[in-house]
Amino acid sequence: MKRQAGRRDVFVLGLLMPTTKERLEVLGRELEFLENGGYRSPILWRVPLIFEDSPICLKDRWSVCPRGACALLDSVPQGSRHETVPCRHIPLNDTGETVHSLYITGTNEEIQEALRAWLLKTITCLEQEAESEATEATERTRSLPERTQKDG
Repeated sequence: MKRQAGRRDVFVLGLLMPTTKERLEVLGRELEFLENGGYRSPILWRVPLIFEDSPICLKDRWSVCPRGACALLDSVPQGSRHETVPCRHIPLNDTGETVHSLYITGTNEEIQEALRAWLLKTITCLEQEAESEATEATERTRSLPERTQKDG
């Protein structure tokens, strides 16, 4: 992810976390991938893995997640962040179903529908958060005292 000049860096456990804007971009790409059938086309002998086989996943196949750079990490419950694939443990709905639990109990269609609903809800929340952050930044800028040059 490209870093913006002048951004306020947020660190959690020493890891640089993506900004709200970056998370919005990533989740928008994930929704587009889902809507365009990205999880319907088999990869060799299996169906694609949710998040892991998506273009938004930063990890190399068969490796551990890079955690700090992942835009999904904020959505993973604290107790599941140590998992090999933390994004499988994001609660997708009010009943707490996750990609991990739906792999066991659901169909691919049910998983995709839960993912779609979660993405839409999360994107809406992040858009509101970004709007609030922009308003706060504008208010902070307005409240700064004007700088004046001293005469010679």
